[in-house]
Amino acid sequence: MGRTKKTPTKGVKAPEVEETEEMETELSNDPDAKVEEQSEKKVGGKKKTDSLPRGVPKSGRVWKTQKQKFSTIKKSLNRGSFEKKEQLRQEMKQVKELSRSIKEQKKNEKEQQKLRREENERRKLENQQKSEIVQIIKNPAKLKRIRKKQLRMIEKRDLSKVKAI
Repeated sequence: MGRTKKTPTKGVKAPEVEETEEMETELSNDPDAKVEEQSEKKVGGKKKTDSLPRGVPKSGRVWKTQKQKFSTIKKSLNRGSFEKKEQLRQEMKQVKELSRSIKEQKKNEKEQQKLRREENERRKLENQQKSEIVQIIKNPAKLKRIRKKQLRMIEKRDLSKVKAI
């Protein structure tokens, strides 16, 4: 089979017929030759990285995953029916409404706490002013004789709320 064909034309050689790998393996009855041919085919072709177990990365970052091309990443092909989509929309609406109500509730609680704090502060100040011991200065000339430190301590009050001694 490995011979060249002779053509009747003058001096022109016909192209040689190339033998394929299959022909060679058929001709030779040696089983080792077949194994070598098959192993060469596997090595020459593309390696399947999915089937091979990966070792520890050289960098030591074992938590990192092997990068893939976007074309190799499989996407979910099965699309849901219209009813499923509608059901998902309804569920999303309910979840959003629930989260909105929770946020509103927290906001109201915060507002109530703020009002309580302000009320307590005001009540505390009133009680403090009621319990103060007050001395009314009726003579304004006395203010001129007072030391600076004492002048700083003087505070003005509304006499209607204060019990004077």
